[in-house]
Order: sequence, then structure tokens, then C-alpha cells
Amino acid sequence: MSLRQSLSRFALLGLLSALAACSVLPESETLRIFLLPTTPTPQQASEPTIQQALRINTPQASRVLSGQRIAVVPQGNEISAYGGARWSDAAPVLLRDRLIEAFQRDGRMPSVSNEDVNLYADLSLHSDLRAFQTVYIDGKPVVVITLDARLVNRNDQRTLANRRFEVRQPSADPSVESVVEAFGQASDRLSADILEWTLSHARQLP
Repeated sequence: MSLRQSLSRFALLGLLSALAACSVLPESETLRIFLLPTTPTPQQASEPTIQQALRINTPQASRVLSGQRIAVVPQGNEISAYGGARWSDAAPVLLRDRLIEAFQRDGRMPSVSNEDVNLYADLSLHSDLRAFQTVYIDGKPVVVITLDARLVNRNDQRTLANRRFEVRQPSADPSVESVVEAFGQASDRLSADILEWTLSHARQLP
């Protein structure tokens, strides 16, 4: 057998071995992508009663909470994620957009935007997302969202108010679908609290 034939035979055996190895590799994980649910509410028809425009910045978050994984703390200080499930966007972005939606539906501020658009704003809402996860309390899943918020006057960069907001929403059962629904309910409650807090401080400005 010539050298060329030997090399060709060796290459063919290598290719067959590689194909055989590929056949035993695990299949890629099938992912289910979840939107952050919202509770249907009638559109508010309020006229703007506060003159200041607001910019809501994307919350800062740890690496664990800043991605698309749906976080869960099954016990103690161990944090994990639901397998095969992802948010449709990074968790801080989902929460930011939910806040903006709440202000827009309320209608009492003339303009509400995020940091991605170049719109004028008198006030800015900065925040740190401390928790956006499911925890187990007495063996039952509870969604916890904790947000440290800071309202800033953009004219002089003065902090007007600080507050920690925390919402706990029990899930109907441990399934991912029920947990996602609880995240939506908790986000709506948090948005309502932040809305009223922000408006109360904006009213005090000249």
C-alpha cells in the first residue's frame, strides 16, 4: 500500500470516528421563552398633572440577575435557575419596561422614557435590582422582587429621595408557568408603588 493510500485511509477512519462521536453527543436544550405577564387594566385617560418629564434607567443588577435566566433559590443561599426556561429579555430590562408602561398608562406625567432615547427629562429614576427570583418559604414558592430606587433631579444631579421597594408574591404551584405569572403580578404591584412614590416627590418640585 502506497503512502498516499495509507494517509487517505487514515483520514477516512478519522472522519468516521468523528461522525460516530457526534452521534452520541447530547441534543441541545429546548428552551421555552417567557414574556413578563401583565394584568389587563383599562387604559387611563388622565391628563398630565405634573410638568416634569421622567427618565427611567435600566436597573443595575448582579451577574446572576442581569441575564435571561429565571432565578430560583431552592434552599439556603444556593441560587439556581429553572432549566429550559428563559425570559424574553434580560430581567432588568423587563422590569424597566414594566415601570415605563405603568407611568404611560397612568398618564399623569407628560413624558416617560428610558436611557436609550435622547429625550429631555427633568427627573431620572436610578435603581439597583437586589432580588428578582423565587424563594421557597415553608416549602412553597414565593416570588421576591427587591429594588433600591433613587430619584434624581437632572438639573443639578441632586438626589431627591431614596427608598427600598420589596414585593412578595406567592406562586399558585411550583410549575414554571405559575412562577412566571407570579413574577408578572409582583412586577405590577412594584410598579404601582414606585409610580405613586415618584409622583409624590415630583409634586413637591417648583
